[in-house]
Amino acid sequence: MSKLPSKWLVVVSVLFGTFTVILNNSMLNPTLPRFMEIFNTDAVAVGWMLTIFMVSMGMTMPLTGYFGDRFGKKKVYIAGLTIFIIGSICGALSTTLGLIIASRAIQGVAGGLMMPIAMALIFQAFPKDERGLAVGIYGVAAMVAPAIGPTVGGVIIQFFDWQWLFLFNIPFGLIGLLLSSKYLKPTETNPDIKFDAVGFVIVTAGIGSILYALGRGKTLDLLLSPVNMSLIIGGIIALIAFVYYENRQEQPLLNLSVFKVPTYTVSILVTSATSIGLFSGIFLLPLLIQNVYGLGEIKTGLLFLPAAAASGLFMSIGGRILDKKGPKYVVPPGLAIMAAATLGLSFLKLGTPYWWIMILNTIRGLGMGMGNMPATTSGMNAIPEGLVAQGSAMNSILRQISSSFGIVFFSIYYEVRRTVVAANTEMDMQAATLQTLNEAFLVSAVILIIAIPLSFILKGVEKDKK
Repeated sequence: MSKLPSKWLVVVSVLFGTFTVILNNSMLNPTLPRFMEIFNTDAVAVGWMLTIFMVSMGMTMPLTGYFGDRFGKKKVYIAGLTIFIIGSICGALSTTLGLIIASRAIQGVAGGLMMPIAMALIFQAFPKDERGLAVGIYGVAAMVAPAIGPTVGGVIIQFFDWQWLFLFNIPFGLIGLLLSSKYLKPTETNPDIKFDAVGFVIVTAGIGSILYALGRGKTLDLLLSPVNMSLIIGGIIALIAFVYYENRQEQPLLNLSVFKVPTYTVSILVTSATSIGLFSGIFLLPLLIQNVYGLGEIKTGLLFLPAAAASGLFMSIGGRILDKKGPKYVVPPGLAIMAAATLGLSFLKLGTPYWWIMILNTIRGLGMGMGNMPATTSGMNAIPEGLVAQGSAMNSILRQISSSFGIVFFSIYYEVRRTVVAANTEMDMQAATLQTLNEAFLVSAVILIIAIPLSFILKGVEKDKK
């Protein structure tokens, strides 16, 4: 491995750690019913295993810009990976659901430290005109892990004790820790930088409230409950107050001036749309395969594997095109391909063969690979080098919120709409479910289509230099 150029060793090092974090989170999705049986509890209690990870990660991300500048990005990343390994050990040793949830909170804090810093480390190692390919390779973790995670988790929970869901992380985490310690280069530190405690309290309160409300709002009644609506409204008010406060600070926790750069702002909007598109498929396709076509978990998992492979392959291809031609030659076509395939999923029939759904989902993965990471790279290239860590943190925060919003929206749409269709038509529940899923994929396609004209605003490195 030492024969690789040092900059590519950085990619390999952070790839191991971030892939493990994302894979672990997606592995738990199909295992929740088993945990309900093991601990004799309900879906709400078990759902905290996912909710607490999302909330603790989102609340930690705003700190990464400050920590990276104050202590160095390498130290922060290694600390995050160490905390994740500790959380995994705690999870495997847990004897109650409460302890598992606490372990998941520890893992969430680790993920919040690692994800933004990993991107910043890659941007530090590569010049602007080579970052597209580097981020494309790294992006395999972000795209492939959610696709294969449910399959891995399903196999583990079916053939092994549940503790292996946490033990599975440890070898990969230790390898990532070894590689990171050896190959990541220390970054400059600024001991004089001040910690914006007031800003931290405000932003974490806002992000935490919104993510908590979205995490528990899986039905329309829950989402619109007084507690949830208070959390969402309070969270929005807190974020508005955060913007007002930060713009008046000499050393803000998050430098919001990056949003004055059009390419960065548009990249956030585009990646938010692709995140909604990605997680709409992750949520809706299992319902389609199992509830409409009556197929099992194995075929559900297999459906995502070609899409994951296509996403990984075309992420690197898209990165090369970005470096050579610029974002306009890769992001709009990627979004168009993903939108077209998603639109194809809105015309499924009860007799549609499984292989056709797999082809459409594979094409979606292809488009995702071309559109998502190149858009992120374009936005990050457009901001000053000194703000890369903070820009990466804000990118991760907003992507987390948009992904959570997408899952909540489609889960509520699914539950409410199929009941209405079944009650107001002569359709049976199978047909009503299919129509509902077709409509949901249509909504997802429209969101992606709206993002296409915005993506033409993105500028490349060469144009920015002129």
